[in-house]
Amino acid sequence: MNDYQKSSKTRNTILWIAQILLAAFFIIGAVMKFMPIEKISVIMPWTGQVPVQIVRILGIIDLLAAAGLVLPPIFKIKSELTSWAAIGIVLMMICAVIFHVLRGEASVIGINLFCIVLACLVAWGRFRKGRIG
Repeated sequence: MNDYQKSSKTRNTILWIAQILLAAFFIIGAVMKFMPIEKISVIMPWTGQVPVQIVRILGIIDLLAAAGLVLPPIFKIKSELTSWAAIGIVLMMICAVIFHVLRGEASVIGINLFCIVLACLVAWGRFRKGRIG
């Protein structure tokens, strides 16, 4: 195995780790958004202050984001969708940062910023590679 193949395999492994971490985060977020509002508003106060339908729709979006990160490469169907899912996550997390800052909750945006970094890594790495190995 030459140096290029080793670095390509390492990059692919790092990207898969990032995709799985992001997918796990969004699956957990989706599950939480389908719990009773009284329970999740203790952890995420904003959920008790917006219409329940918005919380549920965001849960569905979280599930779709997770699916977009891992299902296309697993089934080897339209693997470029993974890059687009990552870009969608970046946009969604930017909106979440703005939402929390406007609500005076800047102290909770750390996880959003972490997701932005991981999603940028995935989008860049997968677009750059052109396919998922």
